[in-house]
Amino acid sequence: MRARYGVPLGIAAAGAAGVLYSAGFEARSFRLRRVTVPVLPAGMRPLRVLQVSDIHMVSGQRKKQRWLRSLAGLRPDFVINTGDNLSDPEGVPEVLDALGPLMEFPGAYVFGSNDYYGPKLRNPALYLLEKAQGRHGLNGNPPAVGAIHNPWENLRDGFDTAGWVNLTNTRGTLKVDGVSVELTGLDDPHIRRDRYDEVAGGPSGTADFSMGVVHAPYLRVLDAFTADDYPLVLAGHTHGGQLCVPFYGALVTNCDLDTERVKGLSTHRADGRTAYLHVSAGCGTNRYTPFRFACPPEATLLTLVEAAG
Repeated sequence: MRARYGVPLGIAAAGAAGVLYSAGFEARSFRLRRVTVPVLPAGMRPLRVLQVSDIHMVSGQRKKQRWLRSLAGLRPDFVINTGDNLSDPEGVPEVLDALGPLMEFPGAYVFGSNDYYGPKLRNPALYLLEKAQGRHGLNGNPPAVGAIHNPWENLRDGFDTAGWVNLTNTRGTLKVDGVSVELTGLDDPHIRRDRYDEVAGGPSGTADFSMGVVHAPYLRVLDAFTADDYPLVLAGHTHGGQLCVPFYGALVTNCDLDTERVKGLSTHRADGRTAYLHVSAGCGTNRYTPFRFACPPEATLLTLVEAAG
């Protein structure tokens, strides 16, 4: 009897332990990553950029809120929020409260699909199926009937009141101690709200430095930014794969980006040009899949320095 049931019981126990670890510990084990990016023009002083992404706030997530507030102690030159702040229509006040200390610094933002619509319960295996079929997002279709409307307008108003620049299919400029940074942003490509034709043409040439900002790093968007000669693009959306295999990495990116670039700093090439790409693994999860494995939640402090050569 012991031999007959010992193995399946052991597997079940290991599975339960894995669930407890990924939901109870790793999903709440917030980290700060530090990255240096050699992209600035010669003679320009370094810039410290804090990127926060994929907060997916659910009402009552006190530890996440405390951690986000603590990031203000880094004293960045400016903050970039790459979207998906919400996973709960009641979460807007808590997002604004958690980001309040960071909104004392110059900043800019784009939205992701979860800022507009609440998540739905979904079989995680569908992400693997969609990858195999080459499908991602809603393919331009509106959300299903009954989708929860998140109060993104309140979130937008809170950011705007604090002085953060709304980059929804538009350009904006931040002034940082006499340095001008031009930002070109897009609405979320995951639900085909991006309109690159409205911002095409590349950097204006009037700022000291220019960069692109988007929530989901779809290849069509990365190609456009790179071909237009932006030296750096910031994105989120992927959750770093969220459930990764130790010593192997991510299985999916939830977009058409390859898994080798699912998080962190890499490069992208298009039309003979090269841009740096930084994809944040984010600091939250969909409320219905509150798990992370081999992919802890994060924010990133990027130090931009002079390009080599």
